[in-house]
Amino acid sequence: MSLSKFVPSKTIITTAGRPDPHTFTLAEIASSELGFPIIERKKRSIVKMQEEFEADVLVAGKDRYEFFRAGMEQPLFFHPNSAAFRLKRIHNGEIDPLVEASGLTAGDTFLDCTLGLASDSIIASYIIGEYGKCIGLEADSVVAFLTKKGLHKFPTTSVALADSMRRIEVMQTDAVDFLMNQADSSWDIVYIDPMFHAPIEESSNFKPLRQAGVHTSLNAKWVKEALRVCRRRVVVKERFDSDVFDQFGMQRKIRKNTKFHFGYLIK
Repeated sequence: MSLSKFVPSKTIITTAGRPDPHTFTLAEIASSELGFPIIERKKRSIVKMQEEFEADVLVAGKDRYEFFRAGMEQPLFFHPNSAAFRLKRIHNGEIDPLVEASGLTAGDTFLDCTLGLASDSIIASYIIGEYGKCIGLEADSVVAFLTKKGLHKFPTTSVALADSMRRIEVMQTDAVDFLMNQADSSWDIVYIDPMFHAPIEESSNFKPLRQAGVHTSLNAKWVKEALRVCRRRVVVKERFDSDVFDQFGMQRKIRKNTKFHFGYLIK
């Protein structure tokens, strides 16, 4: 199998340490979709490849893709994270805070402007069900790729989790640009979870996403477009000490002993 010749790029693709035909195929899929060159591993460490090619490295492994950006202590890879146990809580009759803040019901349309690894969209997708519609927007091409593949390939014995992940449509695009091309009142719920202004130390599992993702602060144009596009509510998730709730006049769901709150605007 021939490997692509290296062309200067900020990101390269390689295989796991012991490549096989399967990992080569996965590398080619990533290269085809992302446009990054494939570099043969040749037993080199990831750090060595980062230094040699002055690039971030996307690794096609046997079971998953992993993304190594310079300075990251751990790679970024897809995992449903909190969504798995949140679904169990919903099954046990508990009210999920996102569902409560957004007023989601079966058949709704849910636009996630900041998809990341899709943990909140998975919950939304479960609630709105097969007759609803859930689209997640992700500005970073690698994060969008990891999440898109992971939503369809993540191994789970939970039918509810698998179905919820499968129904989410991932789009790699800037959220405000997307909103500006949507019709008035075309989505029941528009959801925004911008990168928090300061990390929550307890959420160490989100550290790789914080290091790899796009950092965009909520601004007046974003809120204005979201409110125009929503049919019922714009929902925002932010740190408890953020000023965005007051800045944009949002009603807030106070959650005791938690580091993040949900705020919302009703149409």
